[in-house]
Amino acid sequence: MSDRVAIVGIAQSKFSARRPEVNYAEMGYEVIEQVLNNTGLEMQKDIDNSISCSHDIWDGQTISDIGITDVIGGHLRNEEKVAMDGTNMVLYGAIGILSGEFECSLLMAHTKMSQTNRNIVNNDAFDPIYTRILGFDYTSAAALQAKRYMYKYGITQEQCAKVVSKNLANARLNPSAHNMGEYSVGDVLSSPVVASPIHELEIAPDTDGAVAMILASEKKAKEITDNPVWILGFSNCYDAHYLGDRDLADYMSLQKAAQKAYNMAGIKNPRREIDVVELCDAFSYQELLWSEGLGLCGQGEGGRLLDSGATALKGKIPVNPSGGLLSGVPENVAGLNRAAEAYLQVKGEAGEHQVGNVRIAVAQGHSGFCGQHHCVLVLGKE
Repeated sequence: MSDRVAIVGIAQSKFSARRPEVNYAEMGYEVIEQVLNNTGLEMQKDIDNSISCSHDIWDGQTISDIGITDVIGGHLRNEEKVAMDGTNMVLYGAIGILSGEFECSLLMAHTKMSQTNRNIVNNDAFDPIYTRILGFDYTSAAALQAKRYMYKYGITQEQCAKVVSKNLANARLNPSAHNMGEYSVGDVLSSPVVASPIHELEIAPDTDGAVAMILASEKKAKEITDNPVWILGFSNCYDAHYLGDRDLADYMSLQKAAQKAYNMAGIKNPRREIDVVELCDAFSYQELLWSEGLGLCGQGEGGRLLDSGATALKGKIPVNPSGGLLSGVPENVAGLNRAAEAYLQVKGEAGEHQVGNVRIAVAQGHSGFCGQHHCVLVLGKE
């Protein structure tokens, strides 16, 4: 059994609104080849487990990992699939190594959102008897959550719009991002209303892309690199499925996942001990709400935390210096991208969006409508 698990390498594609020149297997192979070259590892010699993250409906076929089994090294070898958010793939891969079953795992998440319609895909997540037939999708459900959150805690539309302004400005410094620019609060609130109170610029755009990562046991990691990034803590948690069975302004599943991950990592005061956070802001208000769930501020204080400047690129607790999902990151890939960006921050290799000397970074991913399921990863140098 391994005492610790490390991330020893990552590779990210250039995210784009459309990648018609490649199919998703070719897109996945791009990052797999890159991460193997970067680490000097060989598939047959060094990798003893491969894990993919995809989704049948997004890929347009059942058992979606069939299309990438060969490129991820699964032919006559172990290959596993995790559906939906990529943070769970990191958690699952780490457990396999900690159990002693594997020593070095290759992870890859891919999605081509341009292949289909997100509203149709996301409608499938809802109960087929009562809510799917109403035409619900993630955006209409998010609008209900945003309304409830704003009403309960006095969060303003201007504060939500500031998230967009901050993150799309950060995205200009990230070579992987494709959605970026200088937008004022007025610009955001002047964009078309998609589902009140959510405006077009407050929604993460459709994106094609892939991310790869390699996890290794402590012994193997020290053979590969002198500067591994350790997975210090992880946890995930589900909330109720039906929207009416929970207060949408609360974040029970995120709070529980974060607390367990923090306990595992020995973090007692997240506001002081965490240097940077990469979280999944599929909609602008979620950065404020998830910041609360991660313990960066008190309940209902996400807007004030943003207004204070603490979450800015040069703030005390920078949130999404990469630009977040608003900068363009595909479904399924989102969580693995959060972990990859957190890894780069700990390594000091984030380039122009590096926030300084990072010792502890947190990556958060979610799946399901309104943050039904959350996963939290804590990464660090030691």
